[in-house]
Amino acid sequence: MLLIRPVLDLVKSLPVLVGALVLGHGNYWQWIGLAATAVTIGVGISHCLTSRYRVTATQIEWHTGLLLRKQRAIPRDRIRTVDVLSEPKHRLFSLSAVRIGTGRHDHGKGPGKDQLVLDAVTRAEAQRLRTLLLHRKPVETEAPPESLVAEVDKRWVRYAPFTLSGIAVVAAILGTVYHFAHELHFDPTSFGPVRDLTARALEQPVWLTVLVAAAGLLVLVSVLSIGGYVLSFWNFRLTREPGGTLHIRRGLITTRSVSIEEDRLRGVEIKEPLPLRMVGGAKCVAVAAGLREGKGADRGGGLLLPPAPAAKAREIASEVLGEDVANVPLVRHSGRALTRRITRAVFSVLALSAALFALARLDVLPEWPWQAALVLLPFAVLVAFDRYRTLGHAITGRYLVTRSGSLARATVAVQRDRLTGIVVRQSFFQRRAGLVTVIAPVAAGSGHYRVLDVEEGAGLALADTAVPGLLTPFLTVPDKA
Repeated sequence: MLLIRPVLDLVKSLPVLVGALVLGHGNYWQWIGLAATAVTIGVGISHCLTSRYRVTATQIEWHTGLLLRKQRAIPRDRIRTVDVLSEPKHRLFSLSAVRIGTGRHDHGKGPGKDQLVLDAVTRAEAQRLRTLLLHRKPVETEAPPESLVAEVDKRWVRYAPFTLSGIAVVAAILGTVYHFAHELHFDPTSFGPVRDLTARALEQPVWLTVLVAAAGLLVLVSVLSIGGYVLSFWNFRLTREPGGTLHIRRGLITTRSVSIEEDRLRGVEIKEPLPLRMVGGAKCVAVAAGLREGKGADRGGGLLLPPAPAAKAREIASEVLGEDVANVPLVRHSGRALTRRITRAVFSVLALSAALFALARLDVLPEWPWQAALVLLPFAVLVAFDRYRTLGHAITGRYLVTRSGSLARATVAVQRDRLTGIVVRQSFFQRRAGLVTVIAPVAAGSGHYRVLDVEEGAGLALADTAVPGLLTPFLTVPDKA
């Protein structure tokens, strides 16, 4: 790390260093920039030289700092996650970073306040800490045997273009290029190849230019999506260790090792975004305490299976939970739910068209936007029908299963005995239609999962069955003396 840390700190300080050398040439700002860079590198080196950690019978402690001392301690009985991450900077010297978490939700990209990061230790030490802190026992001379649950198939890379992950990369690149071009007052269309390409595009018919641009964007997005899939999920393996721990390993350049105690596993979620569903694909994510949620969750520690055939995702979900929760027949919702979805879809399109029509009357917009909005009406109805068709719920064994969504369909199975309560919600329009939404709160995943627009009687019965006895005082009419 004494070789790695100064280089990383120097890269982070490049804006200050370049600004000092270019803009501050010949005055004291240059020396201030150089001094700030030197201080940054010195602090990084002191961090490497002064970092110490130890594992006692009750907690793990970490000390660092030369002038400003920092101390962290985590009780061992609160440790729920031990992730081992090996980035290229670590793999160059056979090192790893160990992230020790207490099982609280992590909604951000980096380590949260409930995590202790040991950056970096040897690979052997990282595996020793993972076994010691999760299994609460010393490392044995031989690694405990693992049973293979799933591993990546190279043929699954065909699902990568349908994850649309390349769109985010393209958008980020275009946004960065535009930002710098705008700040430097630079017009890319006046530069060599870009200028020639723009001129040729203007000479062609508009429909041909749009078609070529769409095809080029599609190819670029597909290539980037495949590259991201290979980098993130190559060598993916999901195994089960003795003692009830799921172990996930993945990554080509940056490798990651994640352990999930089955005691804190609350269920699984099968995600089927529309593009992936059109080609029969899906991915499986764990619903467990302490894992990242929201943006970037799928690439976090909870991914049990990358984009793969939907049948395989359902198989892994049932294998992990020990019950066939993915193939259970779901109860269809009544036609009132279909009417509600179609009404909302039609009203949304008509409201948008009316707003654009009003702007056209005020000469703010031309006439064609509100007319084009009406073209979306049949598509909105189709989406509404698909949203209704995917609605369903069931109770099987220990699990409550619910499915919803069209553009982002998801099937979730959560343990009923781990629910923190039950919520029955009814809006004004649901009350007129005789429908309710049953919400199952759980201290994991997104925090709650919903059974949307189920008939009132069936919804109350579902809620009472999901958490027996909780709603009984509200559903039972007391006998009068």
